[in-house]
Amino acid sequence: MRIGSWGRLGAEPHQALPWDGLGKPPLPEPGHTALPYGMGRSYGDVCLNPGGALWLARGADHWLDFNADTGVLTCQAGALLADIQRLLAPRGWMLPVTPGTQFVTVGGAIANDVHGKNHHVVGSFGNHVHSLTLLRTDGRTIVCGPDHAADWFRATVGGLGLTGLITQATLQLRRVAGPWLDTETIAFDALERFYALASQSETDWEYTVSWIDCLSKRGRGLFMRANHAAAGAPMPARAPHEGRLSMPFTPPLSLVNAVSLRAFNAAYYHAHRLRARRAISHYLPFFYPLDGIAHWNRMYGPRGFYQYQCAVSWEHGEQAIAALLAKTADSGQGSFLAVLKTFGQRAPLGLLSFPQPGITLALDFPNLGDRTLRLFDQLDAIVAAAGGRIYPAKDARMPAQLFQSGYPQWAQILPFRDPGISSAMSRRLMGS
Repeated sequence: MRIGSWGRLGAEPHQALPWDGLGKPPLPEPGHTALPYGMGRSYGDVCLNPGGALWLARGADHWLDFNADTGVLTCQAGALLADIQRLLAPRGWMLPVTPGTQFVTVGGAIANDVHGKNHHVVGSFGNHVHSLTLLRTDGRTIVCGPDHAADWFRATVGGLGLTGLITQATLQLRRVAGPWLDTETIAFDALERFYALASQSETDWEYTVSWIDCLSKRGRGLFMRANHAAAGAPMPARAPHEGRLSMPFTPPLSLVNAVSLRAFNAAYYHAHRLRARRAISHYLPFFYPLDGIAHWNRMYGPRGFYQYQCAVSWEHGEQAIAALLAKTADSGQGSFLAVLKTFGQRAPLGLLSFPQPGITLALDFPNLGDRTLRLFDQLDAIVAAAGGRIYPAKDARMPAQLFQSGYPQWAQILPFRDPGISSAMSRRLMGS
């Protein structure tokens, strides 16, 4: 069976092993490794195991227990973040951390230690996991958490699925008044203004994020911030419908190119600059703006796309971000899907967790072959010089040297790896 990831850079043959969470997962063919696979929303090869097997764990999605008084949820690892939010937000509970798409499994969120727009307040997903259960390919079961078998927990949170199959987890949800957010959008015309807004907003706003025009060397963009709306605040008449739009087919060429990108970015910036205001918004369009367009990844054409997301420290971050944007603008490549935000002071929870104190920039690029890869080499040099790192959940081509310098604790995960589990990424970055 040919299976690919969200970047659509090419599907590879895999042995598909569906698993519904009942009993032990099926074994791969003799001599082959396996890898857990949820929704396949990773952009690159962290969720792929070409020539080997994938445990298709989406069917293991049962909720096992929920305490409506404390907000503690125990569920199987195939449970969707979308279902947790949809069912519990109207009842006063939400996930403390959610990434830019809701179509992610709990197991995938843990394995990639996903972050949200509120890292400066609550950290990453793993910071809200009470415990998790690992099933190893030798049949052992390991229950771990921040206070028990903590070494296994640190290896597994952000561990890229390499320590075993996460079968279930216990999560701490956060209490909210409902599914509505008090939001504000502010236009800025230079990176200096972004940093000032980020600094000013950290105390009073839980969620902060910016869209940025990746073709603007000065760094113009839209700064968005939000808090959960208080009980009793005036609310819109109804929530938005989900999935009203769709990209119904893959065009023969990427719809994102130098001409369309420059025109779109200019129009998008000026339209929102004129409408910048404060409003009450449902969580769906604020947390998951692209989820409203089904199959949006098709717009990049048959060759797919890369996402390049890096994090750099505050010490070198401002210069590095300016250099990355300048290099991208000079190349004429990039996308309207460009995100700039800051991380808080929490140290990474897992050995391979991506968030670190500083600044993170995410850029999407249509796959133009060698031209795109040459640009990435230049961006890598800037990130490496700044002591930064690349996000594995979004990566499809990071050199092993950059991975190992960006994640200096990478070798500490090796004793915890399951020898029966491997991925295209682990072979590329760790050799096996």
